Amino acid sequence: MLSNYIEAAMKHAKFEWLDSDRAWYGEIADLPGVWATGRDEGACRSELRSVLEGWLLLSIHDHDELPVIDGVDLSVRQVA
Repeated sequence: MLSNYIEAAMKHAKFEWLDSDRAWYGEIADLPGVWATGRDEGACRSELRSVLEGWLLLSIHDHDELPVIDGVDLSVRQVA
């Protein structure tokens, strides 16, 4: 399920070349704080995925409410 969430979130990633920094910038706008830079688009994408994984684990640890992405819901529900 975590893999599905990560894959769905990465489909929403936006990348752009920052001429002034001579680096690629990527972010997932719906996930605050999930952004990265890299020397090329592939490196930026890889770093963004790593940031996303860390953000996700911290959010789960902190019991933060996670947005549903493309129908993938990681909400924890109490089972009776």
